[in-house]
Amino acid sequence: MSFAMQKDNSQVSEEELVDESVEQETSGQTVDDSGKTLDEINEEIEKELEEAIEQEEQDEVVTLEAEVLKWKEAALRSAADLENFRKRMAREKQDSIRYGNQRLIEELLPVLDNFAMGMQAAEKDSGSMIYMGMQMVQKQLEGFLEGQGVQEVPVIVGSDFDPNLHDAMSQEVSAELEEGKILRVMRKGYKMGDRLVRPANVVVSKGAEESQEEEAAQ
Repeated sequence: MSFAMQKDNSQVSEEELVDESVEQETSGQTVDDSGKTLDEINEEIEKELEEAIEQEEQDEVVTLEAEVLKWKEAALRSAADLENFRKRMAREKQDSIRYGNQRLIEELLPVLDNFAMGMQAAEKDSGSMIYMGMQMVQKQLEGFLEGQGVQEVPVIVGSDFDPNLHDAMSQEVSAELEEGKILRVMRKGYKMGDRLVRPANVVVSKGAEESQEEEAAQ
């Protein structure tokens, strides 16, 4: 009789333990090996998921911003290239209009040189009809050149030789001008706007040193 009662008490105890465990589980009070409850574990999992989603969104934003910046820079470069192309085309168009007759001018210059030589010869009889007619033609030629933007390269005897504007045909000793100075002009030079069409042919001084040596040798 006593043994039966003890058995019943044991069964009741086990049932109560099971019920208590189920109650703890349903109430979120069950503890894992780390001592955390199910609610705490669920909260940590949810937090980690939220952080992962937030990080992923931030990465996507950074990627999109980098992509936008890349295309923006490409658009700016394209716009700059297009603007440079337009400027270059406008400049080339102006140059083609401005210097379109350069080839004609270059071929005309030797004719002007010969005409100038004829003027010098005709100047001896400045009262003749031939000379006056040549003067009229010279003025017409000068007007034509001026209309094309052609100007004579300025050359002053005694000034410095400029290789950008002058072409040295020879050098001569000079007691009056130092070395590198222009002694005389052999042929006129011309510019068309800022472009040199033909340099001026000049004779350049060597200086007086060689002249003194030659005199001493004599």
